[in-house]
Amino acid sequence: METCIKKMGIFMLVCLTLLLATSCVNAQDEKTEITLQEKQTQSMVVLACAIAMAIAGIASATGLGVAGVSAAAVTAEKPELFAKSLILQMLPMTQTIYALITSILLLMGAGLLGGKAAMDLSSPAMGMAAVFTGLLVGLTGLSAISQGIISSAGISATGRSPNITGRAIIFAVMPETIAIFGFLVALLIMVLGLKILG
Repeated sequence: METCIKKMGIFMLVCLTLLLATSCVNAQDEKTEITLQEKQTQSMVVLACAIAMAIAGIASATGLGVAGVSAAAVTAEKPELFAKSLILQMLPMTQTIYALITSILLLMGAGLLGGKAAMDLSSPAMGMAAVFTGLLVGLTGLSAISQGIISSAGISATGRSPNITGRAIIFAVMPETIAIFGFLVALLIMVLGLKILG
């Protein structure tokens, strides 16, 4: 299980690195004039990123805190359960990872990370679509709170019976499916609607 989580973390880092590298490769050398509407659309994209990160970040922090209390209590009595407790405690953090990826993609699409904007910045609808995409990821990221509560119960149960950790992880992952669905819909909106990839 730990190797699976490590592989998932490495995969996420590789994806983020590739996204940033793509942004740098597409960077423009010449400066172009940006119209007022394009600046407003870029501002809406920044707002979308702030909404996604703020809502998902608060939810993840709450879920991590709830699970962390149980993890601290269990590991105080049974230090050998640290790794199992840590795995369960980390689960609510993934919603913020979805918000981070969404934010990076939106910023790249608007040309705010360097390079040419892939989305049509002259359209006010693009800015609103970006805001709704940020809301979608942020609000579905609220599932991190209930995931933290379930993780907390799983950590407590693991303290009593260490062999049920796998089942506790399965229970804790269930609320995350809501965030995954939201993230997938956001990806579809960004790729097909906002055309962030060109």
